[in-house]
Amino acid sequence: MVKPDGVQRGLVGEIVGRLERRGLRLIGLKILRVTPELAARHYAEHRGKPFYDGLIDFITSGPAVASVWEGHSAVEVVRTMIGATDPRKAPPGTIRGDFGIDMSRNVIHGAANLDDAALEIALYFAPAELLDYRRVIEDWVYEGP
Repeated sequence: MVKPDGVQRGLVGEIVGRLERRGLRLIGLKILRVTPELAARHYAEHRGKPFYDGLIDFITSGPAVASVWEGHSAVEVVRTMIGATDPRKAPPGTIRGDFGIDMSRNVIHGAANLDDAALEIALYFAPAELLDYRRVIEDWVYEGP
């Protein structure tokens, strides 16, 4: 998800482009305003932590862009491309390393693992909103099935 700071800074196209150029397949994309209720479900694991209220306030502060990506080891690949949660610790070349400075304004959210990805996808997308297709370029990205 491109967070409200990434949307406001006009980084959606750059981020989507980086993921596409890496070889991942975009199967779902939408711009939305995250409601407080949806944010509470998304960040349920952080309820009770000192930073929880700030997470909710920020993710609901403006439009965000939710997306779903597929590809070999997609979660691992995306997490590597995103960089450390604290952008000051994210290496140059990562999304946060290139575009973030402050921990609370770190441009993008990515699922930590496949289980989290499944839960988060279900929060933001109905099954009919996800497209199943194959890109011809995949033969040039992946070796074998």
